Amino acid sequence: MEYLTNILSSKVYGVADETPLQLAEKLSKRWGVNLLLKREDMQPVFSFKLRGAYNMMAQLPREKLDRGVICSSAGNHAQGVALAANKLNCSAVIVMPVTTPEIKWRSVERLGATVVLYGDSYDEAQTHAKKRGEEEGRTFIPPFDHPDVIVGQGTVGMEIVREIVQRGIGPLHAIFVPVGGGGLIAGIAAYVKMVSPEVKIIGVEPSDANAMALSLHHGERVMLDQVGGFADGVAVKVVGEETFRLCRELVDGVVLVGRDAICASIKDMFEEKRNILEPAGALALAGAEAYCKYYGLKGENVVAVTSGANMNFDKLRIVTELANVGRKQEALLATVMPEKPGSFKRFCELVGSMNITEFKYRCNSDKDAVVLYSVGVHTVLELKDLQERMKAENLMTYNLTENDLVKDHLRYLMGGRLNLPNEVLCQFVFPERPGALMKFLDAFSPRWNISLFHYRGQGETGANVLVAIQVPSNEMNEFRERADHLGYDYAVVTNDEAFGLLTHY
Repeated sequence: MEYLTNILSSKVYGVADETPLQLAEKLSKRWGVNLLLKREDMQPVFSFKLRGAYNMMAQLPREKLDRGVICSSAGNHAQGVALAANKLNCSAVIVMPVTTPEIKWRSVERLGATVVLYGDSYDEAQTHAKKRGEEEGRTFIPPFDHPDVIVGQGTVGMEIVREIVQRGIGPLHAIFVPVGGGGLIAGIAAYVKMVSPEVKIIGVEPSDANAMALSLHHGERVMLDQVGGFADGVAVKVVGEETFRLCRELVDGVVLVGRDAICASIKDMFEEKRNILEPAGALALAGAEAYCKYYGLKGENVVAVTSGANMNFDKLRIVTELANVGRKQEALLATVMPEKPGSFKRFCELVGSMNITEFKYRCNSDKDAVVLYSVGVHTVLELKDLQERMKAENLMTYNLTENDLVKDHLRYLMGGRLNLPNEVLCQFVFPERPGALMKFLDAFSPRWNISLFHYRGQGETGANVLVAIQVPSNEMNEFRERADHLGYDYAVVTNDEAFGLLTHY
């Protein structure tokens, strides 16, 4: 009840806009439901984050505002605090990791805040911000785990319910909310469950950043060892204490979605409204689609919160590559065929009328060849028929559509295949900063031979790097120690079947 009354009297409208609730006509027709989009991507800083920041700062007495505020963020929270400080006429210091792209920290500076670049990670930046805040008497503004921040985000739920009633839309089945630290979904649930308890509140997380789902499952907060950075706006290792308490009581469930589905939803939003959402901003849309299809919802009213549009332009390349895969409009296949005259022609005959969108092949032996190709898919049956045609001709065909290793790296490494001894295949995430590569090389070279290296930048979230290193089995413990000491997220993927198929065949 306290959250309800505080949300009703919240002061967010000193800086935030009451964003529209828009019908997504094309998607509604495709899904068979009435899909409404809560357009938080249309806020002045293109994200809902300014609501919570402003509400907390507006509660501070003038003497605290005069001493200033401080926060740590590499994204939307930073802009929210900076704009709120500008409106409240107080100074703001924003501590951002040194890896933050210039375009982001410059945008924060333009809002009048002082930017301090410190540390290689968010955790280091946060520690420095809290320490400096204590030294200078500044109030630390957390991104999600504070009642006043949660109240500010809860005004999103208040606006949804109010507009549903005013427009006479009818019973609302569910509201889908992106989840990072949990501030937005906790605030929405705290309001909606008090006034419309029958409405389901469903969180949506990336499958590789599922801290809330795991925490709810185990009944206590769980800290992730690693967190995927593609949807960087929700990439947190542990949810908030207060946000978890509220979510455990009020949230009905969490949907997990993959990177391909997020990219497909970004494309859907562009085709629907000609707007480009950031990955975290499209998260609720992807989760709503997965939920509606899984439960076969028809004719229900559902809301998806499009939470942000601060898209890094470099990331659009990845989005365009994966969107059709996520929409099941493209499949990635590998076929093994004999290396003899006429094989390629016969292969093309078997593909038939299906549209080939990508094709990679290079002769490397006198026995068999592996062809990696993408085909446009209209129905599941068409893809199954293609595989059956290949099988009837004794051409082994593998569906690699769901294999991220292939989509990110191996598709670019077709052509030369070797079977090197003691080859250990790893995926590393390199931070986007000068010297990251040399630090990696200092750790492993010349101790071991690097036999493969493929670097794929992903914007401010770092670079996805595939590396093969020849490490004898009796030296694996030393290798892992060095890899752990390096401090980069990594995983050993030597046993991936696609790696053997495309590089060792």
